[in-house]
Amino acid sequence: MSFYEQLQLETQTARQYLLDAPILVACQRGDISLNQYTAFLTQAYHHVKHTLPLLMACGSRLPERHEWLREAVAEYIEEETGHQEWILNDLTACDVDKEKVRHGQPAIETELMVAYAYDLIHRINPVGFFGMVQVLEGTSVNLATPLAQIIQDQLGLPDAAFSYLRSHGSLDQEHFQFFRGLMDRIEDPEEQALIIHSARVFYRLYADIFRSLPTA
Repeated sequence: MSFYEQLQLETQTARQYLLDAPILVACQRGDISLNQYTAFLTQAYHHVKHTLPLLMACGSRLPERHEWLREAVAEYIEEETGHQEWILNDLTACDVDKEKVRHGQPAIETELMVAYAYDLIHRINPVGFFGMVQVLEGTSVNLATPLAQIIQDQLGLPDAAFSYLRSHGSLDQEHFQFFRGLMDRIEDPEEQALIIHSARVFYRLYADIFRSLPTA
């Protein structure tokens, strides 16, 4: 079994906890409100704006033996630049004042997920950050594109309100194949164990963000 396959297998229960979040289950039935969608985008903004700083911190702390992983982080940085602005533009298309979101405070669940990511990089081992990549990109691949269509059909919003979800559904298909190749090059058992552990934690923290969103 490759490490990527092991990672998928050993995080299955944690992943299901995320997929069982009531708002995700309801959305797949077409039960979604504008308030819920904009609340999701708001919290997405408050964690996506940290993507570049987190990637930069991760790359800067990787040891020389992981130069190949530094190069991968540099590719991620190029791909992820500016995505938080896509979310703000989606909110504008939903008649939300994006500047209020930009200068607002995240939910505590969002703040905790971001804080754990920084702590993992700076206090434990930057390799653990790839547990977050597993969670966010894997979720995008499985949910972003189909849910975007369901939400648009239900709420009648313009295409301009879905640049974040639709772009990540397609972009992350490519990213996840790239990620799989990276994970299969991680050979240190301690680093493998850390990535599995951090992915489980991030599944829980990301699920808690969804569970904190308003009910219909």
